[in-house]
Amino acid sequence: MHPHVHAKANPDKPAIIVAETGEVRTYKQLDEASNQVAQFFRARGLAHEDVVAIMLENTPDYYSLTWGAQRSGLRYVCISSRLTADETDYILENSGAKLFVMSASSAALAAQLTTQVERYTLGGDLPGYQSFEAAVGAMPTTPIADERAGVDMLYSSGTTGRPKGVRVPLPADPAIDVGNALVMLAMGLYRFNPDSIYLSPAPLYHAAPLRWSMTVHKVGGTVVMMKKFDPEGVIAAIEKYGATCGQFVPTHFVRMLKLPEETRNKYDLSSLDCAIHAAAPCPVPVKQAMINWWGPVIEEYYAGSEGNGMTVIGSNDWIERVAKEGRGTVGKAALGIVHIMGEDNETELPVRQEGTVYFESETVFEYHGDAEKTSSSRNSKGWSTLGDVGWVDEDGFLYLTDRKSFMIITGGVNVYPQEIENHLINHPKVQDVAVIGGPHDDMGEEVIAVIQPVDMADAGDALRDELSAYAREKLSGVKIPRRIDFLAELPRHDTGKLYKRLLRDQYWAKA
Repeated sequence: MHPHVHAKANPDKPAIIVAETGEVRTYKQLDEASNQVAQFFRARGLAHEDVVAIMLENTPDYYSLTWGAQRSGLRYVCISSRLTADETDYILENSGAKLFVMSASSAALAAQLTTQVERYTLGGDLPGYQSFEAAVGAMPTTPIADERAGVDMLYSSGTTGRPKGVRVPLPADPAIDVGNALVMLAMGLYRFNPDSIYLSPAPLYHAAPLRWSMTVHKVGGTVVMMKKFDPEGVIAAIEKYGATCGQFVPTHFVRMLKLPEETRNKYDLSSLDCAIHAAAPCPVPVKQAMINWWGPVIEEYYAGSEGNGMTVIGSNDWIERVAKEGRGTVGKAALGIVHIMGEDNETELPVRQEGTVYFESETVFEYHGDAEKTSSSRNSKGWSTLGDVGWVDEDGFLYLTDRKSFMIITGGVNVYPQEIENHLINHPKVQDVAVIGGPHDDMGEEVIAVIQPVDMADAGDALRDELSAYAREKLSGVKIPRRIDFLAELPRHDTGKLYKRLLRDQYWAKA
């Protein structure tokens, strides 16, 4: 249950293949590279529980770093390469990272970072950064003396809009090759095995691509890593490499379905046995079209980076529930026990009554540096919630009806309105602002900013352009509003509470 095991048994077997180029990293190469990384971390004085941060594009070296950190007993923070300098600095400081490895392709961003941390660059030179390749290349390929299983520490936004690190304890068993719940699910439910060829089309800084692909390495399969998602590239890679499984988000499905029919039909996808999707609600017509195209191999799960619970459902059960209920379900619990709680978060509701979705499980997590958010995610029973709203039917299938505090999921990426609002409200011509998610055919949702100007006479294209430019000063691209509308007054209660649902419902009703 670890690359080093497979390196001994099958040293020349591909652990990683780059889909676009065919570049191969064998299990022996991965094992030796991760040993060198672990030796490097120890040489720099990093001990168990210390934190390292990584900001790279999809590259085989990503796995050298994460497996090197895993076998060193470290926490590894994978940072999105789409973040701004302000956002990156915050994560580096908040996480307590002692060492940072950054791609040389992010030179412009690198020059803006101010956090004091030991810095290394990979793939080229950057001013103020040491060469990671040179430093690691000098290290031995043998294991460190005090190997201990480490764990990722991934960031998701909090109630303030700032990212929050999901921190879990290091595995109780320090052995680096011990399996976990994800491995058991992958092997038992999704049929992962040493012959699996797993297509990973998404950025590795996201929880699902990172964790699922590392799980493939644990069971001894091969990861076919795409540098960047491309709709035809996905189906071409499935045929070329004989992919048996993969993990997607609904936006991937939408874009593949928009390919010309002759393009979709010219590739042989018969090797595919399991196509997992998550991260965002998938429209029923989109999922049905994918099942019609790929067959009943579509698997869905609902979970969060917190790892406090998980529901799953296969194609046939999903089709049956849609026929019965007229809507999609995210399935039954596979990890933890689902409870639907009333407004007090203490009273459990009967079937078919809508409330907050809680999981009862043994998983312990905290939002790093945010005791209030950690506390608010639990009730007195110790059950925890991701903040989603839904209901269960008589058979235990969960149906989601709302999402965390109007979180926007655009192209499978979570966008939290508060951070955008907190920035836009500082513009001198903005009196009030609400950021919501509206329907978008391709991305699922788009970010919409509804602005109450100080002077309604300013409402128009000139102010839209001004606000868009202002947003780009602090926010990463995915958070820039695609649409800016104006209202003379936003719907607020006398207490100051903003009725976002009233705004959001108007846009979705029009769709």
